[in-house]
Amino acid sequence: MTCDDNIKNIKAKVNRLNRIAGQVRGVAQMIEDGRYCIDVLTQIQAVKSALAKVESEVLKDHAATCVAEAIASGDETEQRAKFNELIELMERQRR
Repeated sequence: MTCDDNIKNIKAKVNRLNRIAGQVRGVAQMIEDGRYCIDVLTQIQAVKSALAKVESEVLKDHAATCVAEAIASGDETEQRAKFNELIELMERQRR
């Protein structure tokens, strides 16, 4: 990943997160307005889906950069640390 690709990638994720923040504000407004529960829940599911997509992109970036660098370094301690970070992340998601 080149520097320019990384900058574009960062901007895309930040833009996506800003849209998600707008969605969340919209959900809050729906609740304040007493909108139908199913409509609110549908929007909450959309927010969760959008966040999952950003999460996936960040994870892919981590694997393509941090994890790849640890592997390329040949430093077994660093490799184990990156592997353990991923395992801990997965374990937290199960809770």
